[in-house]
Amino acid sequence: MRRPDQQTTTRPAPEATLGNGTGPAGPDAAPGAGPAAQPGDPGTGPDTPPAGARSAGPGEPSGPPAATGTPAARPGTAGTGTAGAGFTGFTGEPTAEGALAPYLRGQAAEFLRSLRLHHEYSAPADAGGHGAAEAARALRRAARRIGGSLHTFRAALDPHWADQLRGELAWLTGILAREHAYANRLARLVDALHLLSGPTLPAARGARAAGEAAGADAQGRAALGVGAARAAALLERRLTLARTRSHSAALQALGSSRFHAIADAVALLASEVPAPSGHAGRAAAASLLEPAELAEQRLLTAVAALPPDDTGPYNEAQDAAWHQARLLLRLHRYAHEVVLGGADPGLTAPGHALDLHRDAVEAAGAAAAAARTPRIAPATAYALGVLHADQRHGVESARAAFRETWPYATALAAP
Repeated sequence: MRRPDQQTTTRPAPEATLGNGTGPAGPDAAPGAGPAAQPGDPGTGPDTPPAGARSAGPGEPSGPPAATGTPAARPGTAGTGTAGAGFTGFTGEPTAEGALAPYLRGQAAEFLRSLRLHHEYSAPADAGGHGAAEAARALRRAARRIGGSLHTFRAALDPHWADQLRGELAWLTGILAREHAYANRLARLVDALHLLSGPTLPAARGARAAGEAAGADAQGRAALGVGAARAAALLERRLTLARTRSHSAALQALGSSRFHAIADAVALLASEVPAPSGHAGRAAAASLLEPAELAEQRLLTAVAALPPDDTGPYNEAQDAAWHQARLLLRLHRYAHEVVLGGADPGLTAPGHALDLHRDAVEAAGAAAAAARTPRIAPATAYALGVLHADQRHGVESARAAFRETWPYATALAAP
């Protein structure tokens, strides 16, 4: 699943452990700000425990040993083999107290700061509204990172508290993300219609075949242009209405007692992270490597199970597997931030490709839903059909971009 010379992304390197002897390495990249999260729990995958960790229990399948990677120690350093082996005298293992608690407190502080800015920018004096939108995005980013960390490192925290807060944060991010998603979807579809129905480029001189192709393309664009304006107006009515309703729902949610309870819970999290009870919980809190590597293995398994690239663009049944890979990639990114103190730069491009895939899928769905509107003109339905096909080809382009940028190329090989 991974190149032999590439280290496991969630395990601190030996030199980072020897550098301070207290915790994970410092940040190596700024955390990415992904789009709105989708509700739902990630699936399960094989788990390859790190060296020296406990063996898998009855309900924990184990994955191939090669998936974890075994970086070699640098010359002149003590210990060889898997990172962390032979360093029993050091305290470099990332723990809930040393790594997870500061991360959660920092994200909780960012959540509260963004909430304060959102209230300030939502005042009538702020005519533009751009500050409120930026504050809402920052609020969603912090909420996603808190919820993802509570999911991955649930065993190292109070499970009941983690499950309850994670569910409430998922509800909040879903409510806040809809208005932004509808606005982006409308802009994407209208821009695509303008490109599809715009004027053709002039053909080269003396190229008869090119001239004939340009003439046929001009006729197609003319036929498309008849219904493109009506299709754009229909999409604008539908998506603007949905955006307005989402805006009202977000305002209602931000003023509800449910949201105030979430804000109180996050305010408490900014000062104190509930510790687990019992021997098993304390043992899980002693090391965060195993749940972080489990999140990585789930991602690698989901990517390996993605459909091959020889399918056509109209394969909506395969979209769910790609959405699942996107959710698992996000959880892995957050676990990487907790354990190593920063985002993995090698996963920035694949994550962006999966975000584009999600946007194209939802835009194609919006075009298809608009085409099912009763009593629309045939030209309008034709334009929406061409738009749907264009967005489905965008889905295929995003999948190809993901395959090209995925750093572990062998994970995409067919089993």
